Amino acid sequence: MVTSSYKTFTGGSGASRGKARLAAAGENVAGWLFVLPALLPLLAFWVVPVFYSLFISFTDWDLISKKFNFVLIKNYTSLFRDLKFFKILTNTLIFALGSTGSVILLGFLTALLFSGTRGGVRSRDLKGRGFSSVTDIFRILIFSPYITPMIAVSIVWSWIFEPRVGVLNFILSLFHIPALKWTQSMDTAMLSVIIVTVWKQLGWAMIFYIEAINRVPNSLLEAAIIDGAGFMKRLVHITLPMVSPTTYFLVIISTIISLQAYDQILVLTNGGPAGATRTLLYYYYQEAFNNFSAGKASAVAVIIVLITVLLSASETMLSKRATHYG
Repeated sequence: MVTSSYKTFTGGSGASRGKARLAAAGENVAGWLFVLPALLPLLAFWVVPVFYSLFISFTDWDLISKKFNFVLIKNYTSLFRDLKFFKILTNTLIFALGSTGSVILLGFLTALLFSGTRGGVRSRDLKGRGFSSVTDIFRILIFSPYITPMIAVSIVWSWIFEPRVGVLNFILSLFHIPALKWTQSMDTAMLSVIIVTVWKQLGWAMIFYIEAINRVPNSLLEAAIIDGAGFMKRLVHITLPMVSPTTYFLVIISTIISLQAYDQILVLTNGGPAGATRTLLYYYYQEAFNNFSAGKASAVAVIIVLITVLLSASETMLSKRATHYG
């Protein structure tokens, strides 16, 4: 009795505790083995390159020779002393805000139009069979640019933007609006790149919003109608809060995508005219592969990562008050 009570008080014998530890260790090892296939590519293609770029940013490596010298923060100081860099930074932020805001707004409005709702409330017939064939066709047409390579999209839009024989200026002439130079003018070049980016990403945002809108409980909308709430009140006080988690997700991903924009800038404007559409990633490419300044290019890459983290953190903090998880 005394021995049994002592074992119970002390948690059992040492052998039992050893077996428990071995079992727990075995579970930990098994867990790491399951995670390892996903963890290895993350380490190899993200974590290691980030730290390697950070290391290169403190050197004057020219991307070709085997020798390099440590210059500490010289690459960073040269960037922040260059007025051209602040112009590039401004272009990047304008492009990020313009493209992300437009994608979110137009994606939501398009989803509201093609979500299979009537006055904000899902029809029982539409809810049962999904959507009509006409709506289906429009959804496919709007989504199709997203699965088209950006290079191909940009080439087609470069023809549309052509000042003399482009389709867009022809349409403007029908309304007696003067022709624009689009990608060939400093005033409209950034707008042209944003238009192409939004046109490609619109269908992607629409799909997420359609699913979010269809998840809004019909009972809430019907109760609001009974209480006399109009369409705008239902939209502002019910639909928008209920789809706010989707908005938060789309804002974060769209911001990251906009900071990584390169293909459309290369094809449409080549960073011009006069640097009007040169963004950080395009500047990184120029420094690395045109000027062979790997150290300075790596410093730009580190700054891009820091801006991405800061914007994502800021958006996360703001979303804590505006995001409704119901």
